Amino acid sequence: MSEVITIGLDIAKNSFHAHGADERGETVFSRKLSRSKLLEFFANQPACLVAMEACGGAHHWARQLAQLGHEVRLIPPTYVKPFVKRHKNDAVDAEAICEAAQRPGMRFVAIKTEEQQAAGMVFRTRDLLVRQRTQLINALRGHLAEYGWVAPRGVAQAAMLADLLDEDEMASSLPEPARAMLRVMTEMLGQLDHRITGLDKEIARRAREDEVARRLMTIPGIGPIAATAIVALAPQATTFRKGRDFAAWLGLAPLQHSTGGKQKLGRISKMGERTIRRLLIIGGSAVVRQATVRGAPAGSWLEGMLARKPRMLVSVALANKMARIAWALMTKQEDYKAPVAVAA
Repeated sequence: MSEVITIGLDIAKNSFHAHGADERGETVFSRKLSRSKLLEFFANQPACLVAMEACGGAHHWARQLAQLGHEVRLIPPTYVKPFVKRHKNDAVDAEAICEAAQRPGMRFVAIKTEEQQAAGMVFRTRDLLVRQRTQLINALRGHLAEYGWVAPRGVAQAAMLADLLDEDEMASSLPEPARAMLRVMTEMLGQLDHRITGLDKEIARRAREDEVARRLMTIPGIGPIAATAIVALAPQATTFRKGRDFAAWLGLAPLQHSTGGKQKLGRISKMGERTIRRLLIIGGSAVVRQATVRGAPAGSWLEGMLARKPRMLVSVALANKMARIAWALMTKQEDYKAPVAVAA
């Protein structure tokens, strides 16, 4: 019997499937495993390459299997899909993962530690609470509009609605059941504001205590939230050969549809880490807004872009530039130095 060199593992909550292949890529075994038997099975296997899709629970199992002496690789699901043959089931998926892992040009996802995942939960939780707050504000404005009241926009203005509900003019125009439900929503809004404020303070504390985050905050447009997100959610800067690769990993590089020697670039790919991408675009928009009001430095890249491109396009291009600068600072371990503008 041939010795297994690569194992493709398709994971789920309780049912797993392992596909083993030898050095020639020939199938050695294809076996279904339960959750309770998974680690026992791999403990009895010789040290080999174990590949999984980078999905929910993959980082946990990668750490567990690495402790057993195996070399573990995580593959983006998008790169596994082309290797799936005809029908889709666990056995076919495991075989596709095994075959994809043996390709020399395959790209892999860095395995996260428990601390990295815990740090990422801070941003995931904050994003969830911000989305819930936005939903509540929209619901409040929508319900009030049904009774002829136009609520002001913005989070700060929405917080004042609780006081307005107690005023005679608004209270007299709303039925009691409606007032009761609106009070429930304003109370929930206050609780969400309190939670989000607490998370913002925690993120700011992490940014002050982390050297890399402090260095990233020297870049215009990157504040405590974006800097700490890059530290917590992005892999090591040395993973990427150049800043362009880091920007592409964030989904800030344009899609390419080139053929016949003709280059055609489209919108950004929006692949990769969306949280960091969104924060960089927000930061870029803030810099562009400030430059629009106060004016960009004479002869700067930003001044030239604003003169010939729409503001939103400039914001995304600036986010790409910020990502490349962030990679350079993390790689060289230096603070940001603003370039000297040269007049044309």
